[in-house]
Amino acid sequence: MRSRLFPITDDHIHFDPVNGRGVEAAKDFLHGGGTHLFLVSKPSWSLGVEPVTGNDYARVFDETLRIAGLIRETGLVVFPILGIHPAEISRLTERMPLEDAVLVMKGGLDCAAGYVREGKAVALKSGRPHYEVSPEVFSASNVVLSHALSLAAGYRCALQIHAESGPCADVVDMARNAGMDPGRVIKHYGSPDTPLHPSLVARHEAVPVLARERRPFTMESDFMDENSRPGAVTGPKSVPRITKKLLESGTITEEDCWRIHGETVEKVYGVRIVL
Repeated sequence: MRSRLFPITDDHIHFDPVNGRGVEAAKDFLHGGGTHLFLVSKPSWSLGVEPVTGNDYARVFDETLRIAGLIRETGLVVFPILGIHPAEISRLTERMPLEDAVLVMKGGLDCAAGYVREGKAVALKSGRPHYEVSPEVFSASNVVLSHALSLAAGYRCALQIHAESGPCADVVDMARNAGMDPGRVIKHYGSPDTPLHPSLVARHEAVPVLARERRPFTMESDFMDENSRPGAVTGPKSVPRITKKLLESGTITEEDCWRIHGETVEKVYGVRIVL
C-alpha cells in the first residue's frame, strides 16, 4: 500500500508500454509504496528512431512525455528527464563520421533543453560510454558531456550522467568550467566514492552506511522495462521494498526517509516533494 508517512522516490527509472509492461509496471512501484519517480528517456534505438539531426530526438522526448502522462493517471508524481544516452555515439558512428555524430548529439541535447525551458522536463541526461572505446570516441564524448553541463548550468537544472564505473572525479572540473554546481550532477548507477551526487541502485551495499552517516544520496532502480530483459536492472518495486526493509530493521528512520527521498531530491533536482 502507498505510504502516507514519507515519500519514496526512484530517481532513475524507465517505463515502456511498447517493449515492456508500461503503466502496469508503474502500478507495481505505486502499490509497493512508491510516490515519486524520475522518468528517464530511453535511447533512440529503443523506440525505433534513427536520428540524423538533433531535432529527430524530439520523437523520443515526446514519447517519454506521453508515457509520463499515462503514469500520472495512477496518482504517481512523475518528473521527466530528457537527454542523449552516451552510447548513441557508437550507434551514430556506424552511419556517419565522428564529428557529425557529436553535432547530432549536441543538437539532441539542445532539443532536450528546450523541453526544460518550457517546463516539460526537470533535468537533462548525458554522459560518456561505460564500455571501452577509442581515445578519439572518449574525447568526443567529453565534448558532448561538456555541452550538456553548459546547458544544465544555463537552464539551472540538474544533469544525470551515465558513465564508466568509479568516481568520475574529472567531471567536477568539467562542471565548474561550465558554471555548473557539481552537486547537481547526478552519477547514475553511482558509487559512494564519487565527488558528484551519487544515485545508488537500491540494492547497493552502501545504502545503509550512507544513510547512517547522513550523507546525501538518492536511490534508483534503473528498471529498464523491456520484455526481453524482465527485471533488469532491478524491478520497479525495489526502491520502496528496500526502503521499507531498512526502516523495519531499524537501520533508517522515517526522518531518514524524508531526507533521502524528499529533502535531498528537492535540493539536487530543484523540485518539490509533497505527499
